[in-house]
Amino acid sequence: MAGTARKILFNTGVQVAAKVIVGLFAVVILKLLTTYLGKTGYGFYKSIFEFLALFAIVADLGLFTIGVREMSKDREKEAMVLGNLMSIRTIVIVLMAIVAVIAAIFMPAFQGNIGPIAVAMAGLATIFAILTGTISSALQVHLKMEWNSIASILGKLVTLGYMLFVIFVWFPHSCDVDSIQFLSSNGSCNISENNFLQLLVAAIIGNFVMAAVTFFATRKIVKVTYRFDFKFWKDVIWKALPYGIALVLNQVYFRIGSIMLLNMRGPDAVAIYTAPLTILEAAGIIPLYFMNSILPFLTRALQQKDGSHKKIIQYSFDFLMMTALPIVAGTIVLAYQFIAIVSTKEFLSRLSEGFYGSDIILQILIFALLFSFLNGLFGYMLVASNHQDKLLWRNLVGALITIVLTWLLIPILDERGAAIANVITEIYITVVSFWLAKRYVKFKLNLKTFWKICLSTAIMATTLYFAKDFVLNFFGVESLIKQVIAVTGLVGFGAAIYFGVMLLTRGLTPEMINMIRKRKGGASVASSAEVEDEIK
Repeated sequence: MAGTARKILFNTGVQVAAKVIVGLFAVVILKLLTTYLGKTGYGFYKSIFEFLALFAIVADLGLFTIGVREMSKDREKEAMVLGNLMSIRTIVIVLMAIVAVIAAIFMPAFQGNIGPIAVAMAGLATIFAILTGTISSALQVHLKMEWNSIASILGKLVTLGYMLFVIFVWFPHSCDVDSIQFLSSNGSCNISENNFLQLLVAAIIGNFVMAAVTFFATRKIVKVTYRFDFKFWKDVIWKALPYGIALVLNQVYFRIGSIMLLNMRGPDAVAIYTAPLTILEAAGIIPLYFMNSILPFLTRALQQKDGSHKKIIQYSFDFLMMTALPIVAGTIVLAYQFIAIVSTKEFLSRLSEGFYGSDIILQILIFALLFSFLNGLFGYMLVASNHQDKLLWRNLVGALITIVLTWLLIPILDERGAAIANVITEIYITVVSFWLAKRYVKFKLNLKTFWKICLSTAIMATTLYFAKDFVLNFFGVESLIKQVIAVTGLVGFGAAIYFGVMLLTRGLTPEMINMIRKRKGGASVASSAEVEDEIK
């Protein structure tokens, strides 16, 4: 079990480390866009991708997760499974991109502007992203996701480089013709249509690079080519459809707040609401990466029916809580500073004026992140046990709850209403997911480590709260560099306190540390037989 855990942690660790790097690039991009486009322009930019996401998720259909599960069952069929998944998802995403463009034409917020064109360009970038995700499923099975991580870093770096060129060299706030009225810059001139669309070109080029690197890395492991086995299509789509619909509904309750804000309050409200999402999405990928690494082993353990799945579930719960709780507590304490770094003053709260900014939204939405970590565990337990169809009704009700609550709360609380609706939905999803998991998978969670995590988190948050003003005053916040240094110091200080208390309380044991640090044979991946033996 220890050897398996080390391989899973390495695979997850590589992806998380890469996500941290990609997240840093995303933060820089967020800063560039909020400064260059202003609140209204950035809100419109995010609206494009939030709108497209409602359609693009259909291309997933749950096929990544189902594909990993099917390839894990029979390694000899990897090429066949991968090739057919590529065909299915490519066809679906192209169709969905076309549907999204048609829908954008009739979207009130996109009429009379370049919205439909922007959606089409964002759709092309999404096609490359979907291809990357599909091909990387083979890397996931072999626990070789470091190559996908490299591809993600290179792709985001290319995107960032192109944006820097557009913003500082090509169109540095010039008074171009054909300006769009709702895209105002910080200066006296508007951002032109060409300026705006070039920022979307950056995403297209970056995602193309990411897909290309992933392709060349994967073909060293398995043959990567399109296949058209329609009998397999029927079988896998039938298996994946309930889970796929559940994922679509998941995106509805996650994204619908932005779309409703766009139509009810305009791009400015979308900007305030979505600015924190870059931070949350970076952290939210941890349970996804971790559970994708766990899935092959959990699937085999459940098939063997020897009780080994219980240790995997307990280990997963402890790791996810050990990661989620300090992130949530630290974000609540430092929310204002985080938003100040990644955006501009117009995004920050001015409570004396009755304005609630992105920092307040971040403090609300961070609770949704906590519950999403638990949802990841319980949801993947259902997938591994072949009960993914049970997620359909769960997410359908969740989507309806979000839509109703968002519609009711936005007129009263503006952006905060959409955020609160999201948190309430995540709580509902967590409760139902746990109930379903308990019904179909035999397990019991030991909370001994969990209470130690809670204690360590509370001590960290309290210490951080009282140390915050001193550190900020010491470094000063007159410039962005000083803000970054101060906040980085606070994050490092908080991490040291947290892990220190975890060691003192033995919430993080020497055995767990050694399990993470040691890996047999370097970064090599064990064979299926070795993995199965270690699980037993």
